[in-house]
This record gives sequence, C-alpha cells and structure tokens, in this order.
Amino acid sequence: MKRGTASRPFEIFLVEDNPGDVDLISEALAGLEFATNITVARDGVEALARLRRDFGHAAYPRPDLVLLDLNVPRKDGREVLAETKSDPELSLIPIVVLTSSEAERDLRTAYGLHANCLVSKPVDLEEFLSCVQATARFWLTVAKIPNPAFA
Repeated sequence: MKRGTASRPFEIFLVEDNPGDVDLISEALAGLEFATNITVARDGVEALARLRRDFGHAAYPRPDLVLLDLNVPRKDGREVLAETKSDPELSLIPIVVLTSSEAERDLRTAYGLHANCLVSKPVDLEEFLSCVQATARFWLTVAKIPNPAFA
C-alpha cells in the first residue's frame, strides 16, 4: 500500500512535551492537503518504546516522518536520535529535529547524530504553522525515502 494515499494516510510521529506546541503542530498538520495520522510521545522513553514497538506499543504503525524536539524529559531528543539512527530497523525513518534552540552546538550535535534536518521553531504563530507545513510537505511528498520494508 502506498503511503499517503486515500488508502493509507501519512504517519507522523511527534516527540514533544510542550502541550502548546503539540496543539500548534497538530493544527498545522491538519491544514495540509493530504491525510495524516499524528501520534504523540511526551518523552524520550515513550518515543523509543513506540518506535521499537516495545511494551504494548506493537499496534503503532511505523512512522513516515518523526518530528523530534531536543528537550524532552526522561531521555532527551539527542538520545532518541542517536538510538534511532543506530538501529538498523529504524535508521531509514526521516527524523526532523524541530527545536526552539538556535545554538550552533545543537545544530552540530543533531547533524552529527544523523538527523535528516533541523528546523528552528519560529516565534511568530503564522510562520510557525507555515514552517511545520512546509517541512511536512517536503519530507512526505517531495523527498524520496527508502521503504524500510524492502530488504
């Protein structure tokens, strides 16, 4: 089944602990011209369990895109990124670091851990919504992503 078609919406996995950002990102994604399902993890431990389908999370579909905040509790986004990209079964899933950080150190760390890209969260509401939509559009409809089921 082709991803993002009428028969299967795109699966987006949001790792974010700020309820306001979860609401804004969900609103932005709901405004897209294609169907999406959004799953949210509020911390890094939950995120890794869902990605690995551990501890009762077997029913969660493999995401087409992960939007990852760097500053989530229990295991931060850097640890989630490192563990996901070092796992052969998960490493092909595109991970976009979506952060309010402007620090060069965070940028270098994210790319050093093999983030597919880093996007800074704009402060302006309209820019924020537009940025999230543009990011999702690019990764889900423009970028060519390997099928992890193909081996």
